[in-house]
Amino acid sequence: MKAVIYARYSSDNQREESIEGQLRECGEFARRKGYTVIKTYEDRAISGKKADNRPQFMQMIEDSRQNNFDVVIVWKIDRFSRDKYDSVYYKNILKKNGVSVLSATEPIDDSPEGQLMESIFEGFSAYYLKDLSMKVSRGMTENTLKGKFNGGILTFGYFIDENRSFQPDPTKAVIVADIFLRYAGGESSKSILQSLRERGLKTNAGKIPTYSFIVNLLKNRRYLGEYRFRDTVVENAFVPLVDIETFEKCQALLKSNQRKPAHFKPVDEKYFLTGKIYCGLCGGTMNGVSGTSMTGATHRYYHCHAAKSKKTCGKKRVNKTFVESTVLDYIMQILGDTVIIDRIVDTCFDLQLQSSAVLPSLKKQLTQIKKEIENVMTAIKQGIITVTTKETLLKLEQDKESLEINIAKEQIERPVLSKEHIRHWISKFGTSNLHDTKHKQNLVDVFLNSVYVYDDKMLVILNYKDGEICVTFDEIKEAINKKENPDNHNDHQSSPLEVDDDPSATRTRDTLIKSQVLCQLS
Repeated sequence: MKAVIYARYSSDNQREESIEGQLRECGEFARRKGYTVIKTYEDRAISGKKADNRPQFMQMIEDSRQNNFDVVIVWKIDRFSRDKYDSVYYKNILKKNGVSVLSATEPIDDSPEGQLMESIFEGFSAYYLKDLSMKVSRGMTENTLKGKFNGGILTFGYFIDENRSFQPDPTKAVIVADIFLRYAGGESSKSILQSLRERGLKTNAGKIPTYSFIVNLLKNRRYLGEYRFRDTVVENAFVPLVDIETFEKCQALLKSNQRKPAHFKPVDEKYFLTGKIYCGLCGGTMNGVSGTSMTGATHRYYHCHAAKSKKTCGKKRVNKTFVESTVLDYIMQILGDTVIIDRIVDTCFDLQLQSSAVLPSLKKQLTQIKKEIENVMTAIKQGIITVTTKETLLKLEQDKESLEINIAKEQIERPVLSKEHIRHWISKFGTSNLHDTKHKQNLVDVFLNSVYVYDDKMLVILNYKDGEICVTFDEIKEAINKKENPDNHNDHQSSPLEVDDDPSATRTRDTLIKSQVLCQLS
């Protein structure tokens, strides 16, 4: 049977077994039981309270779906999880994948008694975690009441003495007081920050101070001598660095300055086709640009770099929404075409089988070794038994075991997804929300190869064979017109080169489905 070892070292108790100790005992357990260990998973200094915070644990659960190992060995059952729900949930997943969890140091087996013992261990582990959390909370509350340092990031302007108490830093405390006085006196945070940088000031982390350093410092009530932990607040817990009048004046100024429009910058508009959109006339890249009309409205376009910067191309700019909505329409169109999806799934499945040159070679060697073992066994049955025969058989058996282990490792490192897995992953894109920025960008990143824009048409190249689609601007305009004016679809439409951003341009999917495929990918 093949096994993996999972080891975890929690930072909440520095006296527990180290990762190396866990691996050693788990390895000895595997040898006693005759298991072959093919991989180890290690989460260092991570609590076992929540499984989804442990990357190696989650990777182990995912790898179990490949059916490459039969057993997960842990030092103690609480290394698997301290949370009762997580423990049951993930063990059920492993069980469905044909994998069981074994403890190297606790008497747990598959008998009813063993299952009962496992529940007891898990229950105790959950109790331990809650009890530990309460003890830690009580200890930190007690520290707060006494004005003792609770750990974490040290507040700029203080140092911690041998009694773990806060003391003003002779140099930094003066800087803190100076910042408060200057800001209360009307000096801007930008000016204060510039002067600190010119003096070469560094934060406690040794970094150059930023704007947030100034703002957070001015908001920190710890400089009043106030110490807080959860609901516990202690006044005058240590020496304050600023008086209450100056502090409150700074708070009022911060609140007032945050209301000024200059502090709020508009969010940059996302140009989803950047890096994949090209000029149909010169073949150069097209970049996102924007402009403001006389009415104050902002219009966004894609403009040929050569036409805009070098004036060496005559390509006109094209409306951003017009192009993006057309591309997204075609992507969503293929996601609803089962024939195309079947072809994509088959291609992806075949490609992943070709991606590893190591695995086919290992399997070929294993087949050859098995044939040689059969030949030796045939010779033995015929009475041909010599010292050489025995040594040859032993060597072949060792080679066979080594190859099987290497194959299992390679399959874990390069898991082969089934066609169902691939189809399920692709189907998720079919539910994408075209009003969601992240969803739109994901669709473009995965399915779009490139877009070539001419003055009267677009060439959309999607990431599958025969995925090159050419559509004229007149077809797109007609589709939009039919959608918006079903009774009078011959009305004149504005040029896509200059039209304003219009939500209606994103609703052309139904009428674009019949656009002609003019070209094919080789």
